[in-house]
Parts: sequence; structure tokens; C-alpha cells
Amino acid sequence: MKVGFIGAGRMGAPMVRRLADAGHHVTVLGRTPEKRSSATELGAIAVGSATDVARDADAVVLCVFTDEQVRQIVLADDLLGAMPPGSVLILHTTGNPRTAEAIAARACDAGIGVLDAPVSGGPHDIAAGTVTVFVGGDDEAVQRARPLLASYADPVLHVGPTGFGQRVKLINNALFAAQIGIVAEAVGLADRLGVDETTLLRALPHGSGTSRALDSIARVGSASGFIAAVGEFIGKDVAVVRATAADLGTDLGLLGAAVDAGLPSAKGQGN
Repeated sequence: MKVGFIGAGRMGAPMVRRLADAGHHVTVLGRTPEKRSSATELGAIAVGSATDVARDADAVVLCVFTDEQVRQIVLADDLLGAMPPGSVLILHTTGNPRTAEAIAARACDAGIGVLDAPVSGGPHDIAAGTVTVFVGGDDEAVQRARPLLASYADPVLHVGPTGFGQRVKLINNALFAAQIGIVAEAVGLADRLGVDETTLLRALPHGSGTSRALDSIARVGSASGFIAAVGEFIGKDVAVVRATAADLGTDLGLLGAAVDAGLPSAKGQGN
């Protein structure tokens, strides 16, 4: 496939590498000589404008940091206007479902498919081809994009129409943050009961109370150490989750209380 790519950073770079290694023809946006050089090293062709990225592309992948950047590039800067009919726009950025829905509504008249496809995992998962992707969009667009996504993602989970990839990802992020909060509370209980945290974190991953969050904390060796390492990223996710839930007319319920227990700095963010 001819793939245009915008956002070849921490998460995007290993995607570009996997796409190129899988035999796809990849064109990457690089606005500086350094970024264009990096794109070339990844096996892609570097260009200096979004129009050049989109020209003749079967699919354009957007992997930027914020929802605001997605709106700017796709709607304000009119990336859609440069994409050919029959192509697919893939949005990997975690954000508000309404953004993907608004983009899909505008793209429909141009014959362009839109998939909101946030990822769960990190650069190492992408490099291994095992990152999880939650995909929202119509069946035809998903099938057209699947060979591309399969270059770096497994599983690729079609979870509903446009906007539902974001909904599932936001729930996932809320649950992960809540699990971190629960583990932090468990460590506090252990302290009150005289149980050493290191001993606790060695034992619990083997019991029925384990979770991915607990496994991650155990590898670091302490709840506070893990929270210090990931707090900025989790805090950003929590802010997005809270704001999106409010925009959709709901809240996090008990998940919010668990999040606040482990991440007090995230309390109230996005409200």
C-alpha cells in the first residue's frame, strides 16, 4: 500500500519502520532536515508538506500527541482536501470521540474512510508488532486498512462505528489508572499491617489479585516509583478521560475515586 504518515515520533517511528519493512511504500512528513533524515533512516520517503504526504496515498496515518493537533492538521489545514477519494484516514491519537465523528462527517462526501484507532501499548510493543489497536469505523474501511495495521499491531480489534475506538480506549485508560490507584491503596494497607512492600510486590503477581498494572509496578519495585515514572502520561490520559466523559454526559463513577487514590495530582483534571 501507499501510506502517508504524519507524526513519526516516539510512537510513530517504530510504526514507520514496521510499515517499510513489511513492503509498504511510506511517505513521512518531515518539516526539518533532521526529521527528514530520520524518516529516511526508517526506510521512508521524506517530504515537507501534508499535501505531499497525502498525494496518491491509499491511507494516511496520523500519530500526533493531542486531539487539538488532529483537528488542526485534518480540519483547519485541510489534510482531507489533499487525500484522494477511496483512501482511508487512520487516527492513532487518543482523544475525544467527537473529533473522529466530525472528521468522518466531512470525509464522507469526499469518499474518504475515517478510522479512529487509538493504541494500547508502548514503542517496544509496536517494534515487536504486538501493540493493541481499538478501531472504530465502517467494515469496508477497516478491511482496507487491516493489512497496514497488521504491520505493527496484533490484535487489531474492530469495536464499533467511528468514535468507538476512542470510547473503548478511554475506558481502558480509566481502568488502568484505577488499577494503579488500587495497588497504591494495597501498598498502604500492607504498611499498616506491617508487610514489607518489596515482599508484597513479589507475592501478589502470583495471586488472584494480579493485573497488568500490578505486574508493571512490581517490575519497578514500588508503587511510588512507578507513579513517578508514568504519572505525567497517566495524568494526561486521565484529564482526557474526565473531559471526554463530561462532554458525553457522564463521569468515571467509582473508577474516578480509585484513580484519585493513586494519582492525587490528577484529581479534578479535565472537569
